[in-house]
Amino acid sequence: QVQLEESGGGLVQAGDSLRLSCAASGGTFSLAAMGWFRQAPGKDREFLAGVTSYGGSTRYADSVKGRFTISKDNAKTTMYLQMNSLKPEDTAVYYCAADFSRMGAVVLTTPREYDYWGQGTQVTVSS
Repeated sequence: QVQLEESGGGLVQAGDSLRLSCAASGGTFSLAAMGWFRQAPGKDREFLAGVTSYGGSTRYADSVKGRFTISKDNAKTTMYLQMNSLKPEDTAVYYCAADFSRMGAVVLTTPREYDYWGQGTQVTVSS
């Protein structure tokens, strides 16, 4: 049973930084493609960043490119999202997701491609 748990969310001011973590258990973490999504009230779940199994390839949404960085530490079975220059529009619940079915070979960018999800962590950015 794969379990994902996000942490690191909180209330910050515009321009601040946060680092989210996603701790995984129950699967072969090194074979998982993983991603970060967010969902604001009344909006669809939005892809932010994705990474292949060994971190060789990454992809970002235009809205966060240059500000957010995704990384994956297979030894610690943890994925991270470093978020810099936060803006009020970044306020949302942030989710991590994992897929093991494709052996982590490609970056996945849509929610339906992921089989496992964390419970989410709230990020609130005040102006």
